[in-house]
Amino acid sequence: MDNFTKENQYNELLNIANNNGLSSLGLMTNQVWHEDPRRLAIILSRYKFVSKMLSGRGSVVEIGCADAFGTRIVQQEVKNISVLDFDPIFINDVKDRLDKNWPLNAMVHDILDGPIPFAPYEAAYSLDVLEHINKKHEDIFLNNIVKSLNINGVLIIGTPSIYSQDYASKQSREGHINCKSSEELKYLLEKYFYNVFIFSMNDEVVHTGFYPMAHYYFALCSGVKSE
Repeated sequence: MDNFTKENQYNELLNIANNNGLSSLGLMTNQVWHEDPRRLAIILSRYKFVSKMLSGRGSVVEIGCADAFGTRIVQQEVKNISVLDFDPIFINDVKDRLDKNWPLNAMVHDILDGPIPFAPYEAAYSLDVLEHINKKHEDIFLNNIVKSLNINGVLIIGTPSIYSQDYASKQSREGHINCKSSEELKYLLEKYFYNVFIFSMNDEVVHTGFYPMAHYYFALCSGVKSE
């Protein structure tokens, strides 16, 4: 890219492209961009919510990161971040796209196998994962997360509501084996945390509206219960 833009201030775009290259989408985000680009705005807004809730935290871990495309939004607000997924395909994709200006620790780890390496963390978040966990394993999932947090640790869970599944794609429904109502989600998480705050979400908007009309839920958890 040796040409110059007609407006001088935009030559910085060419400088970044020449020096850093053009960024590629991750494996999962690539499918979204090709098939339903509006959904990308929704996905990134979920990461924006997490980033603001965890702003200033020192050590944060994302559980079930897939291609970790949205993780950079959280990186803008926290000091150090690790990401994990149980599928090596996704972690290899993350590592192939690592940017020295946005360092993170990416690891293959199945949270059902045990606590997260390099624990304890100040905060953890897991978006669009719980609904893929068999109900008989959900306590293992949460117990291992709690064991990976320090005593003041915070957890954010993001998951589609049970009411949203009538509108889910065939691909989504195949993996969504454990969607919940707001009451079920709160009850489950209160087994592990003293404080559980449920938020509704529709498209890019997080709110405190009527739970059965929400497409998505965020649960913000604090106050780890000791065993």
